[in-house]
Amino acid sequence: MNPLSISSDIESEQVIQATELVRRFGQFTAVDHVNISLKRGEVFGLLGANGAGKTTTIRMLCGTLAPTAGQITISGVDMVHHARHARSRIGYVSQRFALYGDLQVIENLKMQAGLYSVNGKRRKERIRWALEHLSLLPHKNVLAKELPLGYKRRLAFAAALLHEPEVLFLDEPTSGVDPAARQHFWELIYDLADAGIGILVTTHYMDEALFCDRIALMHAGKVIAENTPQNLQQTPLKTTLLELQAPDCKQCAQLVKKLAQVQEVIPHAGELRIRLRAGSNADEVIQLMMDMAREHNEVITNLQVTEPELEDVFIAMLEEVSEEQSS
Repeated sequence: MNPLSISSDIESEQVIQATELVRRFGQFTAVDHVNISLKRGEVFGLLGANGAGKTTTIRMLCGTLAPTAGQITISGVDMVHHARHARSRIGYVSQRFALYGDLQVIENLKMQAGLYSVNGKRRKERIRWALEHLSLLPHKNVLAKELPLGYKRRLAFAAALLHEPEVLFLDEPTSGVDPAARQHFWELIYDLADAGIGILVTTHYMDEALFCDRIALMHAGKVIAENTPQNLQQTPLKTTLLELQAPDCKQCAQLVKKLAQVQEVIPHAGELRIRLRAGSNADEVIQLMMDMAREHNEVITNLQVTEPELEDVFIAMLEEVSEEQSS
């Protein structure tokens, strides 16, 4: 049997069903009528800036914060009225290390197993699995506080998976870790999803958003867009994007910013991405930029209209929402 496999007696494909979630703190509405669904084996990304409502939403879904209004079911169990039962079906990895620094890796895992009533032979099997699959075996007797950040995250993953949850919440799981560790974590996430676990992950890395099956963008407590990354990336924009390549991008950026048609200049991987204002004629702007470069003895090796990336789409959506709210 696959050690990652979840119980086969789950009838519903939906492991999270949250409808019309609201959370108010006094007069402030942190989460405003949010709907979230998650299927078994699906990786769902929740994106948004600090203060968008992501963490408050996850706290409600995990049962650590009661919603002001709305309903939440975890694998068919009502989280609001049967929180203890529902929480036994979830695992949670927080952005901040939440285990015991003065305990060894193995001691932390034994304690977490006990908290989830994982005992006897099953406890030994699950701890052995966790140590091996998270590459923690050589560090099992090390105090948790002495582990590098990447290994602290591995330990947090291990602790969250001991009881074989049906849903896994990951709050910025790769924040601050090196690229190799990020890749390792995403390989693990895919393995868990393939085993049937539903995974909800928050991230501020746009490249990681592309790894999700579906993503939702939160702003001011609301979900303003939800779809597959591929479909969202094809959303038509009101503004045209240009790609500029030059030996001296910094100097070229200073020049093109002077044009009234240019809304934003973004350095990107050794080149410039230039966002034009709505209604600007791209061909005319390109000619103006080429003329300006020649006038100032600057060389432009490539200048053309380019397709938007996911981050471009999100920025445009956020600006559109902000304009609607201010009007």
